[in-house]
Amino acid sequence: MFGAIAKGRRRYINGEDLAAIDGVTIRYKGERLDQGDLDVFESVLHAARLQALGSQCRLTSYALLKLIGKTDTGKNRATLHERITRLRANAVEVRQGRYCYIGGLIAAAAKDEETQEWVIELDAKLRPLFTADQFTQVEWAVRHALDGQPLAQWLHGFYASHAKPFPLKIETLHRLCGSEATLMSDYAKTLRKALDAVAVASAAHGEGFRYDIRGDLVHVEKKAQGAQRRHLAKKAVKSKKHRG
Repeated sequence: MFGAIAKGRRRYINGEDLAAIDGVTIRYKGERLDQGDLDVFESVLHAARLQALGSQCRLTSYALLKLIGKTDTGKNRATLHERITRLRANAVEVRQGRYCYIGGLIAAAAKDEETQEWVIELDAKLRPLFTADQFTQVEWAVRHALDGQPLAQWLHGFYASHAKPFPLKIETLHRLCGSEATLMSDYAKTLRKALDAVAVASAAHGEGFRYDIRGDLVHVEKKAQGAQRRHLAKKAVKSKKHRG
């Protein structure tokens, strides 16, 4: 939904199905969303994590910009306002398992122009999409280190959701990330640079990330985190019992 796209004019999507992983269907209507929009949405989710979905989340522009890793300037406040407006204006239909959600990513938002305090509400009906096994914790320091590199940020977030990544075709990654590159050869070069950037940023913050491109397949090895380690351990135990 949040593509690896460059800054500039955005395409308007009128109810198209977006590329998604198996088991998830996403239909979207609105302006294309980018990694900067994702920064804002994830920051709101982080700020509201201790509250029930649907309750009011109160925080200032300064606090939101700090979470995103931006300074509190007039330009950044204006960009923040624009991104929150875009997150409210869109319409998404997400199907995952037995659940289907139709609505906006942000239910409502209000701002005091003098104090710069925001009151943001998330739709309580999003809850089934954020159960214990339906979300991924992203290492924020690595994401910040990749600021300004949309494809690298997308790749970091994508592979963070995989406990043990399986090889994927370059063409598949091109489709999933929403790349606007028209030549696959150009995308392949950009992809390699982005993967290099993820590897460097991950190593600098204690995250294991290695990759190898063999033919048209991208192989990634990463260190599983927290719940992912427990998930892999359970799979190993089940496999051992099955063999026994």
